[in-house]
Amino acid sequence: MNGGSSPAHDHTAADSHDHIQVRGARENNLTGVSLDIPKRRLTVFTGVSGSGKSSLVFETIAAESRRLINETYTAFLQGFMPSLARPDVDALHNLSAAIIVDQERMGSNARSTVGTATDAYTMLRIVFSRIATPHVGPPMVFSFNLPAGMCPACEGLGKITDIEVDELVDRSLSLKEGAIKVPGYGVDTWPWQIIVGSGFFDPDRKLADYTETEWADFLHKEPVKVKVGASNFTYEGLVPKVRRSFLGKDRESMKGQTRAFADRAVQLTTCPDCKGTRLNEAARSATIDGVDIAACSSMQISDLAAFVAGISDPTVGPVVQGLRDTLESLVEIGLGYLSLDRESSTLSGGEAQRVKMVRHLNSSLTDVTYVFDEPTAGLHPHDIQRMNDLLLQLRDKGNTVLVVEHKPETIRIADHVVDLGPGAGAAGGTLCYAGDLAGLRASGSLTGRYLDHRVTLRESVRQPSGWLPIRGATQHNLRDVSVDLPAGVLTVVTGVAGSGKSSLIHGNLAGRDGVIVADQSPIRGSRRSNPATYTGVLDPIRAAFAKANGVKPGLFSANSEGACPACKGIGLIYTDLAMMADVATVCEECDGKRFTPQVLSYTLRGKNISDVLGMSVSQAREFFTSGPARAILDRLEAVGLGYVALGQPLTTLSGGERQRLKLAIHMAKNGTTYILDEPTTGLHLADVDRLLALLDRLVDDGNTVIVIEHHQAVMAHADWIVDLGPGAGHDGGQVVFTGTPGELVASGTSLTARHLRLYVDGE
Repeated sequence: MNGGSSPAHDHTAADSHDHIQVRGARENNLTGVSLDIPKRRLTVFTGVSGSGKSSLVFETIAAESRRLINETYTAFLQGFMPSLARPDVDALHNLSAAIIVDQERMGSNARSTVGTATDAYTMLRIVFSRIATPHVGPPMVFSFNLPAGMCPACEGLGKITDIEVDELVDRSLSLKEGAIKVPGYGVDTWPWQIIVGSGFFDPDRKLADYTETEWADFLHKEPVKVKVGASNFTYEGLVPKVRRSFLGKDRESMKGQTRAFADRAVQLTTCPDCKGTRLNEAARSATIDGVDIAACSSMQISDLAAFVAGISDPTVGPVVQGLRDTLESLVEIGLGYLSLDRESSTLSGGEAQRVKMVRHLNSSLTDVTYVFDEPTAGLHPHDIQRMNDLLLQLRDKGNTVLVVEHKPETIRIADHVVDLGPGAGAAGGTLCYAGDLAGLRASGSLTGRYLDHRVTLRESVRQPSGWLPIRGATQHNLRDVSVDLPAGVLTVVTGVAGSGKSSLIHGNLAGRDGVIVADQSPIRGSRRSNPATYTGVLDPIRAAFAKANGVKPGLFSANSEGACPACKGIGLIYTDLAMMADVATVCEECDGKRFTPQVLSYTLRGKNISDVLGMSVSQAREFFTSGPARAILDRLEAVGLGYVALGQPLTTLSGGERQRLKLAIHMAKNGTTYILDEPTTGLHLADVDRLLALLDRLVDDGNTVIVIEHHQAVMAHADWIVDLGPGAGHDGGQVVFTGTPGELVASGTSLTARHLRLYVDGE
């Protein structure tokens, strides 16, 4: 369907309900965008990183849909919900309920698995409760999250915690000499005073000389009331106190010394009672065809689908059919290599998005708006075709499907394309084109010009300066892999999702001397961390402000005395809504500028510190034309982050942007091995060319660059390719090809070879 390249044209009254009408959208960098998006069609939103795609799709259309749904609840219920601000838009008409299927990781709850997240495990429990022998009870008996089914020793976690006592204490010292090594238990701290004041131990005696009873009391004593001075306190053994303090917390949220201590002292080991299956003995005793439910959960999903297909008992027919549909959808979407007992928190962003998608594919809801954020992220070209089929399936059920995407394979299946740009940040936010695919090609827009663009194979590949050997790798599904990776050139490691690429590279190269990993994982830091603080460019900027105004540099840090006292230099006030997400509002005291009025009165060439933090990297490069600040800004521009604001919170960056930020920091070091994980994520076709130029520059400066990547443009540009497979999970884990891209295209037989051949031939 062609919505026409004139986006604001009026439809007849009968026709208008068939379109989501956006009028005057100004969220973030959008410049008053107006357009009509056809309902019950597949619309793909394109444009360079930072052009405004997410601002339009997620922060305007989807956000307003969510807000309007929340408004249908009673005032009482709304009081418990985050108060969502209305997006900056003149009008939105004909919205339907929006379901956002994004790449956010699926939390860190150790009780959530692929099986529980997709309801596949729930259906499996019903099947086992009905036909397994011996009969042990209802479905809840097979749940590791309920007392009826969980292993009592590990409470359904499959793991128990071992506390390494010698990491807690130094037995050669006395309490007064600082025997306790736990953070927060130093001499004279409150916890230390309670232990000493309890009267159970001689504080001058070395721990090694304690009697058996004293040692047991010191480590494991049940809570008892003790008098320390004039006050009553509870004394408890050190081990349970440490277990409670350090185990109840998500390890990722711990900082510095505390995190290092937890990693040393608290070890997770497989539960010896249930052997990691999470279930009690009764649940494990029931079998179907000799297979128990734990064995089903640990099977590769593609194998489990075959096992379930063999269950013919008519009493569970409908449930088995539902379970088969879910398992086959997971296989279809390229996740057949996972198992139902895989923890949700260990999935990549792309895998998490595809797991969520399966729930919606089997949903009875229709006429809703599905919003996807780069659903092809992390997918081999072989799997992109499957993803496209699923997007079309969702559309054909009568839904409106909105997809933010860069891959030409997905843009080509769109009924309607919306292209934003022409540039990023302040140079973006306008509607370049809206209409069908043929019109996009003829439009002359950047996306239209690059849609059929192909990177050619190198005329001559660079020669290795040496080799990085990997021997006998067996992590995850790797089958005793030995391979030599060339040094001093650009190597691309490829293969379908689940073939073992990350296991091979991260599991065997990361941690070696001179190896730098720039991945997409979140950057540790608080809400006040931003590109300026993270890259260190703020230091020369503060020094320049201090010199120009004859004051000390510390004033220009949002973390110190120059910060606005109301928001403590964040610019936003966060309201904690207990179990709900925090809600942020702009600080009224400083109007979001972060600093005190006095600090804002100091200027450098007519700009105050808040103005500079509001600049994009590109604008700041024009403002700081030399010196150390310019050198860092040049590297940020080189990795394609010219549109990002210096003061933008790191928490708002996408995975691809985080990876490029890490790369920019390390780029100054030569003679290094760089490992990059899917650096094309979030990059427009035109930006991929810039990325390739950057990778060439790194290699030409004497570095080794190893890229885990599916994008054919990067494969074609490589000096060397290592292809894993032939399939995923236990069908993968082997090196199926090593050599130059030209050799792979000429004689390779793998899935990668087939797709790269088609790409190079222009098909």
